Amino acid sequence: MRLAVLGSTNGTDLIPIVEAINSGRLLAEVRVVLSNNELSGILKKAKKYGIENYFICHKNKKRDVFDFEMSEILENKKIDLILLIGFMRILSPRFVDRWDGKIINVHPSLLPKYAGGMNNDVHASVLAAGDEETGCSIHLVTKEVDGGPILLQRSCPVFESDSVESLKERVQKLEGEAFIEVINNWRNYE
Repeated sequence: MRLAVLGSTNGTDLIPIVEAINSGRLLAEVRVVLSNNELSGILKKAKKYGIENYFICHKNKKRDVFDFEMSEILENKKIDLILLIGFMRILSPRFVDRWDGKIINVHPSLLPKYAGGMNNDVHASVLAAGDEETGCSIHLVTKEVDGGPILLQRSCPVFESDSVESLKERVQKLEGEAFIEVINNWRNYE
């Protein structure tokens, strides 16, 4: 399976995916990593692993133009599945239509809780609400933000002693494994 990763942030989930591929636990190849953040950790990780990668600037571009530039690269690489790992942009309806059923996202909560939230804000919301459990959700991307069908959820407890950072670390460990499980079982979701 030919994978592409879109990311804007640190890209922590890329590590377990690449390690699973390298160990033979995941029969796939990350063909390309695209980022709208030139200084993102995900681009640094892609370079470290020798994965082809591109910075695509989104500033002063209409969303459709930016998404078209990404699509050109993805089509050239004959991508089967797109993984959103900390991608901090809303995809255009045209992009979602073009790649319908081939884009998955990880959300750092047990959706539908905290849908639309991002990164540390989600973990802070979990702590503020006094939730006893949290986790991650892998879902298909649709035009509705965080509203696509949930493919897999993994959960973990929330401890009274948790901080945003400790909770984020525990949830991120679940995210990588969840991605691997979904990719390995992709034929069941198509």
